[in-house]
Amino acid sequence: MTRLLLAALLLGLAAPAAADDAALLKRGGVLSMRCATCHEFAAGKPNKVGPNLHGVIGGPAGKVAGFAYSQALGGSGVVWTDAVLDTWLERPTAVVPGTKMAFVGLPKPEDRQALILWLKKATR
Repeated sequence: MTRLLLAALLLGLAAPAAADDAALLKRGGVLSMRCATCHEFAAGKPNKVGPNLHGVIGGPAGKVAGFAYSQALGGSGVVWTDAVLDTWLERPTAVVPGTKMAFVGLPKPEDRQALILWLKKATR
């Protein structure tokens, strides 16, 4: 009986987290429309004004084949971790001064969190 109660409690705690993730993913998808003006997300799609973002999370910045990066970003040594993406999405020049990316940033932490979650799912 104790195990059954514990399992029910754990499932009850997991349900709100799953709903929160679903809401974040939905918000991230809406925010990604801003990114889609300059970026592709799916494997095999060509670069646009910005590089295709498929597979870049967790990898080094400035390394998508066929895209002409600024010297600043290409030689930055930055790795796209969640923390770096959060700062980048808030203000790209805070991560790489001299970047060519023309983006004013997302001031709300919850918007950045939603977009990062969406990007991690959509670009793997």
